[in-house]
Amino acid sequence: MEAKEMERIIRTAENWLNPSYDEETRAAVRCMLDAEDKTELIDSFYRTLEFGTGGLRGIMGPGTNRMNKYIVAQATQGFANYLNKVAAEGGFTTMKKGERVSVVVGHDCRNNGRMFAETVADVFAANGIRVYLFESLRPTPEVSFAIRHLHCQGGVNVTASHNPKEYNGYKAYWEDGSQVLQPHDQGIIDEVSKVRPEDVRTGGDRNLIEIIGGETDYDYMMAVRSVMIDQDVILRQKDLNIVYTPLHGTGRQIVPMCLRSWGFANIHVVPEQMVIDGNFPTVVSPNPENSEAMTLGMRMGTRINADLVIASDPDADRIAIVVRNDRNEWVIINGNQTCMMYCHYIINNMKRLGKMRDDMYLVKTIVTSEMIRRIADREGVTLTDEYTGFKWIANRIRMWEGKRKYIGGGEESFGFLPYDAVRDKCSPSSICLICEIAAYAKDHGMSLYEYLLNIYTEYGFQREAMVNIVRPGKTGADEIRQMMVNYRRNPPEEIAGERVACIKDYQSLVRKDRKEGKWVESAMEMALGATSNVLQFFTEGGLKVSVRPSGTEPKIKFYFEIPGTMRGKDDYERATAEAEARIPAIRASLGIAG
Repeated sequence: MEAKEMERIIRTAENWLNPSYDEETRAAVRCMLDAEDKTELIDSFYRTLEFGTGGLRGIMGPGTNRMNKYIVAQATQGFANYLNKVAAEGGFTTMKKGERVSVVVGHDCRNNGRMFAETVADVFAANGIRVYLFESLRPTPEVSFAIRHLHCQGGVNVTASHNPKEYNGYKAYWEDGSQVLQPHDQGIIDEVSKVRPEDVRTGGDRNLIEIIGGETDYDYMMAVRSVMIDQDVILRQKDLNIVYTPLHGTGRQIVPMCLRSWGFANIHVVPEQMVIDGNFPTVVSPNPENSEAMTLGMRMGTRINADLVIASDPDADRIAIVVRNDRNEWVIINGNQTCMMYCHYIINNMKRLGKMRDDMYLVKTIVTSEMIRRIADREGVTLTDEYTGFKWIANRIRMWEGKRKYIGGGEESFGFLPYDAVRDKCSPSSICLICEIAAYAKDHGMSLYEYLLNIYTEYGFQREAMVNIVRPGKTGADEIRQMMVNYRRNPPEEIAGERVACIKDYQSLVRKDRKEGKWVESAMEMALGATSNVLQFFTEGGLKVSVRPSGTEPKIKFYFEIPGTMRGKDDYERATAEAEARIPAIRASLGIAG
């Protein structure tokens, strides 16, 4: 590192030794300054933790590049400035002239979560904003629900979702209960970037902070109950044997409550993981996508002969579902399969019960399984494709509110939203609905696994897979950027022996189709005219490849959708193996062999 840069970092750190910072923080900074190895000092102070389109996320600790109460306060000051600015311009639909801006503030189970949430509430109040502060930890979807339910203009949830225990974060929400989208995302970022430590207002009127809890929980639980499609099948199968784990997080109370409100009476929880603990002592990582995190749940499921095992992540927006296969082994249903089962059940059972209307629609993200489109098209139900991230699903709901009826949407990363009272992933409602689907399957002599295989048998088979190429640091970021440039300049002519028939570029919003040996271009339309650095290749044989650099991690992601032939339920494992055997050839065609 250059001497000038090191001097700047040291000066920045020394500023944190002044009395405006607490003694614990000052002592930690002194240790970093005095240490012979300056690695921790550099990483803690070389930049200011960036407030991005989703808010903040970082490792906790002292420093400008860390999650701590000082950085949280600065971010909140910028958010408060923007909220008050929009209010002054009459830019909120949920406010009448002369009303005070109001927000909801929540947090999950992570270390320092309560302190950060109280810091957020204090700064908002000091800026004349009314705050509804949850009394204790609550799920992310309940914060989203409360913003709409209480007619607020924004909100903050202190969470780092399913990241490791060292992390915490800050999600910013807008008046419709969704994470902030353009142009407000950039407006908030601009305001946050202007805030200096001395600009932060604290010590506001405590009367502006109202503690909320039980009543909101009840209203949220009733909203979740509205998702139910077939109460009769639940009454017949109320003893469905369910194991649930919150992975030490916020689903601990609300998920069992919601399941009971639906009529399920045989609910078992994993006791070791019902303990609220931001250190997540029973798992390597609190991510329900990882099979390791489901070990204790599966162990209990085996012991009590459960029908299914379900988990939510620490902030209870994502889910994981584990079912028994035909050999009585536990298998995790992947995110694409989960979304596919939800959409199939919603369509077919609402039709069966006469609840389906022509104005109803479903949503998926562009990297989520095309199996869902196959189902929707065959059943005559509208399905839209949106960018990755639930804020884009929420945006579609907002665009069509009052015109069409949303009945479900999801993405491949273990998230689903079956109603519009919430505008983010919602595990409590999704968990209740998957238990209804399992009850329906059992009522028809099937396991949930067999229900999944029946969908493949009826609508066709494909296998999804993901490859992540990690390239850390600046050189890695440059390499990833160049990879996307190369794919655009020299797109593959064929992938795994199949000719590429269509290319979609969401950065230029141009689609290319091969017709009579020539490429024919056409424009694509996406919500808000927004673009995204995503490429998709479709082959003549039905293979789909999506390429997307991660927005939060030093990696580039490749999503494969590999079609296959499945003639019956007994054919699933063979079809899966044949599809997976094609992955090396797909990787080689894309230049990512290894």
